[in-house]
Amino acid sequence: MAKIQLNGKKITLKSNFSLLDLIKKYKLINKKIAIEYNGKIIQKTNYKNRILKNNDKIEIVHFIGGG
Repeated sequence: MAKIQLNGKKITLKSNFSLLDLIKKYKLINKKIAIEYNGKIIQKTNYKNRILKNNDKIEIVHFIGGG
């Protein structure tokens, strides 16, 4: 199990949970998002390989059009 902070809220995830798994869990797969992982922006190509660990801090933002 990994205890992380997601957008300011503490959550617990199963072991070997990747950023891609997190995106799927919250149904963000087809949205335009950016992910900050421990203070650094992560490229989309690295979502599958980035495994979450205890005390990781994740910020996910999605872009909304408007005017």
